[in-house]
Amino acid sequence: MTNSNNISKGIDWSIVILYGTLVIIGLLMIFANEYKEGDNIFQPVLSQSKDYGKQALWAGICSVLAIFILLTDSKFFTATANLMYGVGIVLCLAALVIGSEVKGSKSWLVLGGFRLQPSELCKVFTCLALAKYISRQETDFSKTKSQAVGAAISLLPAIITVAQNETGLALVYFSFFLVMYREGLPPFILITGASLAVILILSLIFSPNTLFIAYAVLAALMIFFCRNLFKRNRALLWIIIGVWAFASIVSSVAIPYLINKVMKPYQRDRIYSLVGKPYIPQDPEERAELELVKAKTRGKTRNQSEYNVIQSKIAIGSGGWTGKGYLKGTQTRYDFVPEQRTDFIFCTIGEGFGFLGSIAFLALYAILLFRIVIIAERQRSTFSRVYAYGVASIFFFHITINICMTIGLAPVIGIPLPLISYGGSSLLTFTILLFILIRLDADRQMILR
Repeated sequence: MTNSNNISKGIDWSIVILYGTLVIIGLLMIFANEYKEGDNIFQPVLSQSKDYGKQALWAGICSVLAIFILLTDSKFFTATANLMYGVGIVLCLAALVIGSEVKGSKSWLVLGGFRLQPSELCKVFTCLALAKYISRQETDFSKTKSQAVGAAISLLPAIITVAQNETGLALVYFSFFLVMYREGLPPFILITGASLAVILILSLIFSPNTLFIAYAVLAALMIFFCRNLFKRNRALLWIIIGVWAFASIVSSVAIPYLINKVMKPYQRDRIYSLVGKPYIPQDPEERAELELVKAKTRGKTRNQSEYNVIQSKIAIGSGGWTGKGYLKGTQTRYDFVPEQRTDFIFCTIGEGFGFLGSIAFLALYAILLFRIVIIAERQRSTFSRVYAYGVASIFFFHITINICMTIGLAPVIGIPLPLISYGGSSLLTFTILLFILIRLDADRQMILR
């Protein structure tokens, strides 16, 4: 432990203030969704009968934990990074075997009166383990073997999380590739990943034959305009032909197999709703389930995911420029928006405070991310720098996907808004992520690597 008299020495208070501000905003937004005229405001906090009361309790627990982390010597995190990663993997596997099932996801452990989602908390452990591996003296991250080990560290918990039926949360672990890119991962890998995402979207919109012709025309144009380069570099011609063949095979074979054979019905539902294309299940049971959803949504939409997004956009749009005012929203307070205290909490901000309020809110996140990057770049230790970029990447992924999800630019995959959405495991995870970073930064002058 560090000397308690020096707890404030070297601490970046701007991060602490931003953290506290966002947690308070989250509590206010959850309260705005649940409060009804005549309710006793403080009784639910004591009885835990309302979500905002539960979140307030978690905020208190996280505050105590934050102080404990600030009192801890930063060397503790470097020394125990691999151990904590191992514990995180074991907890994720335990949740898969003996965990409780919530909304189709078997990713929860019940501890007394609390529920804990290990795959959420494992993001912290993975961030520490990746930082530990890259910072080793013997690790040369410019080599393929080291990059493969780093990818394995990042993706192992993602694989377990997919098995728990938490696909959205599993995608968060891909944010660590941004960290590895900062440390020497070739840009080719990120470009390939982005290209596959584009091909996936195109394959959902157009038929394989159309894409085959389009890719062939594009390749022919590139060959025509770059024909002079082929005289000096013959390999370039084969690269273009190879990319064309690869894109064609992925569009006509790999993606249809992935969507129709690997993905589950609700995943196909969300993917198709993203591109506005009708999802028509072939299986009779799936078709019956779809009809049931239509009945529940009174035939307004084809599927539940699209219904959620439509209600979300209506709520945000109804706020106009300046919003309806705090506790005056109608769409969110009267439960028109599904999951409005978790995945769609941004709707409450958009409806209550409008476009200008939403921009001011997002500015807080932008300042937080910018500050974390500044902290990352001033670290003397490779471990601290990698960890800081891991924190920035996780926050950036969550913020981007959640906001895009609520306005219909990304599929509904259950990604919470950091420090705002209701959920003890989520708040606990982001608290630990930030305050370990603050502790590492405070001790940066004492660490040589």
